[in-house]
Amino acid sequence: MSPVHRLPSASPVRRRILARQRQLRASRREAPAASARQVLPARRGPARPRRAARGSRGRPPAPGRGGSEQSAAEGALPRRGRPARCRPQRGRGDRGTRPPFPTHTDTHRHTSTPPAHAHRARAHAETQRRPLVRGERMRRLRPWALVLGGLLCACAGAGAAAGAGPALRSYPHSAVLDGAGAYRLRWGRRGSALALRLEVRTRGYVGFGLSASGGMASADIVVGGVERGQPYLQDYFTDENRVLKKDPQQDYHLEYAMENSTHTILAFSRELHTCDTNDKSITESTVRVIWAYHHKDLGEAGQNYHGSNRGTKSLRLLNPEREEVLSASLPYFDLTNKDVPVPDKDTTYWCQMFKIPVQHEKHHVTKVEPLIQKGHENLVHHILLYQCSSNLNDSVLDYGHECYHPNMPDSFLTCETVIFAWAIGGEGFTYPPHVGLSIGTAADPLFVLMEVHYDNPSYTEGMIDNSGLRLIYTPVLRKYDAGVIEAGLWVSLFHNIPPGMPEFVSEGHCTLECLEEALGAERPAGIQVFAVLLHAHLAGRAIRMRHFHNGEEQKLLAYDNEFDFNFQEFQYLKEERTILPGDNLITECHYSTVDRIRMTWGGLSTRNEMCLSYLLYYPRINLTRCASIPDIMEQLQFIGVKEIYRPVRTWPFIIKSPKQYKNLSFMDAMNKFKWSRSEGLSYNQLVLKLPVNVRCSKTDNAEWSIQGMTALPPEIERPYKTEPVICSSSSCLSCSLFLTLLFVVHITASTIGNTGLSV
Repeated sequence: MSPVHRLPSASPVRRRILARQRQLRASRREAPAASARQVLPARRGPARPRRAARGSRGRPPAPGRGGSEQSAAEGALPRRGRPARCRPQRGRGDRGTRPPFPTHTDTHRHTSTPPAHAHRARAHAETQRRPLVRGERMRRLRPWALVLGGLLCACAGAGAAAGAGPALRSYPHSAVLDGAGAYRLRWGRRGSALALRLEVRTRGYVGFGLSASGGMASADIVVGGVERGQPYLQDYFTDENRVLKKDPQQDYHLEYAMENSTHTILAFSRELHTCDTNDKSITESTVRVIWAYHHKDLGEAGQNYHGSNRGTKSLRLLNPEREEVLSASLPYFDLTNKDVPVPDKDTTYWCQMFKIPVQHEKHHVTKVEPLIQKGHENLVHHILLYQCSSNLNDSVLDYGHECYHPNMPDSFLTCETVIFAWAIGGEGFTYPPHVGLSIGTAADPLFVLMEVHYDNPSYTEGMIDNSGLRLIYTPVLRKYDAGVIEAGLWVSLFHNIPPGMPEFVSEGHCTLECLEEALGAERPAGIQVFAVLLHAHLAGRAIRMRHFHNGEEQKLLAYDNEFDFNFQEFQYLKEERTILPGDNLITECHYSTVDRIRMTWGGLSTRNEMCLSYLLYYPRINLTRCASIPDIMEQLQFIGVKEIYRPVRTWPFIIKSPKQYKNLSFMDAMNKFKWSRSEGLSYNQLVLKLPVNVRCSKTDNAEWSIQGMTALPPEIERPYKTEPVICSSSSCLSCSLFLTLLFVVHITASTIGNTGLSV
């Protein structure tokens, strides 16, 4: 309360004040409704703006706060000087806070005394019901006002975010999209949305998009920049003719924009699955991002062609964030080729032996990085690291040789167990904090074989390569040793795909018989898979790793519905998956051979095909390969083959009958058959039901007893039913927030009407 001067009790002035106070108290008892808006009459002398009393007791408000005409939510707002919290915006000149929405009392906000006729009409109306006193009214309004205030603050906060630059830690992933380092993309997932930040060396417009083919046709595009100090961001799309059109539904939302003397920086976000048919859904599959920029802004350049300032790059935008817990001082060793002459042919597999330098004491490899010679990023397609027999000696280190060659050293045949895999486009792989690749003990690899796949489709001559891998390790041991299982289709001519097929499906089985034996003997409680690398060649379009437990299909272990031969990297699983004895794992590969006129065969060349999954798991067990191959004789029966020459003395074997195939190899016979799309579809249905030959291998060339036996594939649902996608968009969410606000306002008004509350 404001201080007052104490007057003598006999003072006439004091007697008049006390009498007036008694009169006011009596009038409140007789007409409480009228007293809810009672104000003191104007004082004698010059009129001064009054300060409305606070609450129902007539106490003046604290300095800087509004009076009784203000919103009841005001009582819950912080005082000035306290830590700032979300509050409704104040109008210019207001000493207190205005209500979050207008009320009918606003018309009298600045009057000192209501007109007499208005006062009498109001008092008469209020006597028809028992009104609530001011304190009750405020208590009733306060919860609703808080809800409304919170919603409004949320809206204001969302809008204010566009004016602040998000911290770089909000973008755990980054990639340079061009060779010159002028265009950098940073990104990270935020709930159901993806946040992106573009840093581009230009002062003009910047374009970014998502495309199924990697080109401009049927692409989802956003264009933005800063023009004369004003940021802009527009959602576009292109049709099949690459015509750029503005999207009626704007789903990309600008959060931050900045331009300096050299760069333009844009930060924006978009929901993963929008309600817009012109937008491309963002999934865990490979995404082909397209990019472009111009030296002028969009308003100045219009839709001017960006020239050579454009490109495409495949990425996995939803690969989970990796936990980097490595120290920069950790030791490492490199396994690199030394001046390998790359032959002028389409495909070369080069093998080189290495000896692990860390011995006699256990360590854990915590990260593996590719060391690709500059300029050879498209030449080195993938690298596999195999564990070899420990009975070898250092003489095997003297030279490398072409793999799978008739003259390759016998020591190469002892290297069967894959301990690491890297493929083109992939980054370094970091093991989880509780897992590492064990080296240094008798059970660990001493000699390793590095297999490098060189892809040289242009038959370039004279290339010399020195690429390889870097292994970073630590003496601080982790809880589990990591292992690798190669699953899928055994690389063989028994795997074949007819020509001219827009869709053909192959399946490689890690059968329940193999997992029952290997896991039952080694790890009955199961193993934990934490990452998967899916692998195919040029005809590959999509790959899925399906998981069955007790005959019931589980959620996909891994998938890539937009497989890119030139971008293959490990997928970190969001949650580790337990594989138990008796489970089934199926690697399902989808191919397109519409541009081919001859059969596609399983093999090592990029024009051949593979269908493989590499599973990184822990704890390590004695299982390195869990795969299958379909029966070849029933495949030949489909084209009419009746008999082959026995015993088989040549590979591929020779057909004896019928006459049209006599003395042809089975490869020639399959190519001679008149394939149509309907024939190819029928053949595909047959192959998927054929018995399979089980491959179930231990380390050091040993085999489990199930190896070579025949098993029937499980009865599964084909095609695989993908999980339904729930679409949403930021604009829809904004509408929902607005509708929620209106609903709360309606409920508030209804509550006020039902309780007889008046203001």
